[in-house]
Amino acid sequence: MIKLIVSDIDGTLVRDGENVLNPELYPEILRLRAKGIQFAAASGRQWHSIERIFDPIKEKIFYISDNGAYVGCYGRNLFLTSINREIVLDFVREVRKCEGLDVMLSGPDVVYLETENKEFIHWLVDSYRFEVKQVPDLLMVEDEFIKISVYKKHGVEEGARAIQEKFKDQLKITISGDMWMDCMAPGVSKGTAIRQIQESLDILPEETMAFGDQMNDMEMLEQAYYSYAIGNARPEVKKAARFQADTNVRDGVLKVLRLL
Repeated sequence: MIKLIVSDIDGTLVRDGENVLNPELYPEILRLRAKGIQFAAASGRQWHSIERIFDPIKEKIFYISDNGAYVGCYGRNLFLTSINREIVLDFVREVRKCEGLDVMLSGPDVVYLETENKEFIHWLVDSYRFEVKQVPDLLMVEDEFIKISVYKKHGVEEGARAIQEKFKDQLKITISGDMWMDCMAPGVSKGTAIRQIQESLDILPEETMAFGDQMNDMEMLEQAYYSYAIGNARPEVKKAARFQADTNVRDGVLKVLRLL
């Protein structure tokens, strides 16, 4: 019997950066919950953004945000994993040396930016609906950090390759689509976050279903026997998953949930 369903958001439930789910998904999740099946939304997004996109049922689901660095539910932070501050500051200095890259530091509740890229800021606030604070100098921010994100409108993997190579042994680094490189403390992933929920609720991987499309979803799919790559997923994700669903724009996740 399935006891836990986990789904990525961007690229899996919606197009990247969109903030509107198919409204038919909400009652479907509630029907499954009435049968004892928990639902978790797993994303590189901030928890505020997850809460807003799932607003009609925000009190009924788990949030796995910042690629697993934050695990919570409505009004409660259950698990939080921060990054060594000196590594964060060193990382910011390295990004500043690279042309065309923006860096974002995620605290538990706010993301910090020093960029003057207005288009990028408005996209985060209006599309992702993040809680954003613009500061003159990231190195002076007094907060704990749970994720570092590097943004480039196109080709972040190529643009940030030197940074990725330098910090590969100090951080867990994942590429999400063409625009984002996310960095967390070593060992942090959506997969480890799912394992924390599974162990807390006494749920086995054989009782877990997961949906994803990008490389940062790979550990998550490994933690679920019923692992689904959606139709628009990267080839590596499709190869790793046991099953395949329809594309995000054709409501692939919703179709599978209806079968349950």
